[in-house]
Amino acid sequence: MIVFRKATQNDISTIVQMIANDDLGQTRENYQNPLPEKYIEAFKNINADPNQELIVVEDDTSEIIGTLQLSFIQYLTYQGGIRAQIEAVRIKENKRGLGIGEKMFEWAIERSKQKGAHLLQLTTDKKRPEAIRFYEKLGFKASHEGMKLHF
Repeated sequence: MIVFRKATQNDISTIVQMIANDDLGQTRENYQNPLPEKYIEAFKNINADPNQELIVVEDDTSEIIGTLQLSFIQYLTYQGGIRAQIEAVRIKENKRGLGIGEKMFEWAIERSKQKGAHLLQLTTDKKRPEAIRFYEKLGFKASHEGMKLHF
């Protein structure tokens, strides 16, 4: 059994550790103890925004084994629709391959529907072919070309 709940400030270190635990995350994140204050500030901003949900996934021993963030974006197109964006999906390394990712996406899809979203979107780095195959298996389609401008 797994449990989904909103993250608390006490969960931030575990979340950042999961986000930093891959080749790309190691280049972007600064996981250390104590965590840099920027992570605490970011959590406070996310937690204060009703359109943001930072979620942790716990196993039956209450160990955090996964995380994701849902953002709900109101816009004028689609007749004033809401789209859900899923980001920072991570599962602890020793818990991968057990079907937890599928359960996380099932939960995220249902949560997005509850919030009135008409679609759930994500971006993934092209350097993550396994993730791309996983998302395609779940029914996601590469329908647009994403572009970014880093500052």
